[in-house]
Amino acid sequence: MATTGGLWIRFLSGPDIDSLGLSNAEIVDAVEDAVRAHGDGRVVVEPRVHLVPDNDGAGHFNVLRGHLSASGAQAGGARAGGAQAGGAQAGGARAGGSRAGVSGVKVVGDFVANYAAGLPSELGLLTLYDPDTGVPLSIMDATLITACRTGAMTAVGARYLARPDSRVLGHVGARGTAFWNVVLLDEMFGLDEIRVTSRRPESREAFAQQLASVTGTRVRVAATAEEAFDGADILVEASRLTEPEPLLRTASVKPGAFVVPYGTVSAVELDLLDVMDKVVVDDWREAQSGRFGALRRHVDTGRLSAASLHAELGQIVTGQRPGRERDDERILLWHRGLAILDIAVGLAILRRAEQQDAGTMLRYR
Repeated sequence: MATTGGLWIRFLSGPDIDSLGLSNAEIVDAVEDAVRAHGDGRVVVEPRVHLVPDNDGAGHFNVLRGHLSASGAQAGGARAGGAQAGGAQAGGARAGGSRAGVSGVKVVGDFVANYAAGLPSELGLLTLYDPDTGVPLSIMDATLITACRTGAMTAVGARYLARPDSRVLGHVGARGTAFWNVVLLDEMFGLDEIRVTSRRPESREAFAQQLASVTGTRVRVAATAEEAFDGADILVEASRLTEPEPLLRTASVKPGAFVVPYGTVSAVELDLLDVMDKVVVDDWREAQSGRFGALRRHVDTGRLSAASLHAELGQIVTGQRPGRERDDERILLWHRGLAILDIAVGLAILRRAEQQDAGTMLRYR
């Protein structure tokens, strides 16, 4: 952000973001708008890359890069860096107001054992840039963004692909994204029962207590994934496996079910796609890339291909391809996580921060 005294960047910490009061509906809307822009071709999604340190398998980093066009970013709002910094009034570019839109890069770690140190398994950092000039607009904690945009993507997929009368959710996994999956699906469908489980008993019990504090829906702790998934209307697999293991078994998927497997390591059976009427992904190129992902084996063995894929979710949101057409369809959504979702939610956060003059202005140069 250019000022009379140099360039300044708005830094937003986790507590800064928590204080902004962004609503669940605003988060879901931002993600759905980004998915729609993807379907309309108003985005750039670069293939994610992985940085795998020499750390004996403790974890790795995902590097996500993307761009939302001006229409995709829905430009507007207060000036980025509108607070006075070092006595110099910020001015010039607006958050998302560039004629070219907004670009961004997120680096997020994936360290399964972080719970033992009292840390989230996924810690992220997002940077946003003016694509006309390359000027950095903001640096922000992307830990919450990663969790909430993932849950919002699950919810947006369910809006178009799940049965409207879905009432039972089976959820495996209790990491950060799990809370957002469950809460947003509960708000969207008015669930009757939420079944949750995870590998560690203390983890699943704590997760159930967390959910019980924010919803009146019955929350049931399941001892196994099979118990959580059995006969559920919506099945979400967000496990934290280090080696492939079939937690989501094909036999658990009843007619009419909506299935969302997105664990880093496969937790599904190889024949899962054989019973699916439709398979949808967030981005087909991303589905084919990288070494991780719930359906990695299915792509590598040709069980999931361009010919067998029904659509990308953006094509469904924009009406280019049909979503759910019958109550008895079994539909699977595999979303690996797109940078444009982080950028869309990050931009919404930045605009709110500008309005409230939140965060810290840092001298860039």
